[in-house]
Amino acid sequence: MPPLSIITLLLLWVLATPWLAAQNQDQPKASVPTTPAATPLIPEKENTVVGWLDIIPFTSKIFHNTRMLRVWVPGNYFSPHNAHRKYPVFYMQDGQNLFDKATALNGEWQLDETADHLIGSFQIGQMFIVGIDNAGDAHQRAIEYLPYPDSLDPQSPGTEEVRGKDYAKFLITEVMPFLERRYRIATGAVNTGIGGSSYGAVVSLYTALHYPGVFSRALIESPILEIGNGQILNDAERATQLPQKMYIGVGTEEGRDARTSAEFVKSVEDLDKILRARGMGPTRLKVVVEEGGHHNEATWSKRLPEAMLFLYGR
Repeated sequence: MPPLSIITLLLLWVLATPWLAAQNQDQPKASVPTTPAATPLIPEKENTVVGWLDIIPFTSKIFHNTRMLRVWVPGNYFSPHNAHRKYPVFYMQDGQNLFDKATALNGEWQLDETADHLIGSFQIGQMFIVGIDNAGDAHQRAIEYLPYPDSLDPQSPGTEEVRGKDYAKFLITEVMPFLERRYRIATGAVNTGIGGSSYGAVVSLYTALHYPGVFSRALIESPILEIGNGQILNDAERATQLPQKMYIGVGTEEGRDARTSAEFVKSVEDLDKILRARGMGPTRLKVVVEEGGHHNEATWSKRLPEAMLFLYGR
């Protein structure tokens, strides 16, 4: 029997279509999940994350609240070749402002872009970077981050309210063990860094000073060192052990006026003198006073490559 021509096949398909449709009406319909036919939600800000970012809700027994831990995972973490490899970790405060414009209040640090570039160009090694979200509003943030009241801010929480000392315990006894169980994180001071800006820098510095041997690297951006009438400077003088490397940055236009801006710079210079007197030379301590630098994420982002290279450069 000769093969059917294409035209014959098309005619047969046209004639059969109504019959197939009628047969299909008698068949039970499969249950298929559907989504509402609504207009897609458009985020107010564009997501800008580079790389793999895990966002994990974490409830603290110390603070009795829940926040997000934003874990930037090393780029080669999931490679079978690295299945047993452990990686160093860098803990940063104000996690909302580090990786993503969509979650940042006043701009992001672009920590993911900077780390991705430096790692990709073999200038620093692969690492975890953990952004720990702050408590939310400015007052609660100040309560958690301040170990001593901010005597220059009339709205600062008082001595009975500040819980920066508890925040240090929260980080070391709650967050760090939780993540070390969840990921292949290398432990020990040589593998562990800490950092932050403003009040986040204050609590990072306080934690590094009061928990010797836990952190080998510290990134301290625009710290408000006048808190507690300079108590944290006294802490630096009395600390039994200092981090192996510290980067401290400040701008000349940090304050609301020329006088307060000058106080920002002077307090950092005072800390510089204390640390150098304690034996931190140029290979361990880098202090940058940026002309025209402001107290914001744009400035910290600008200084970040230099900071990361100093702290983690090969």
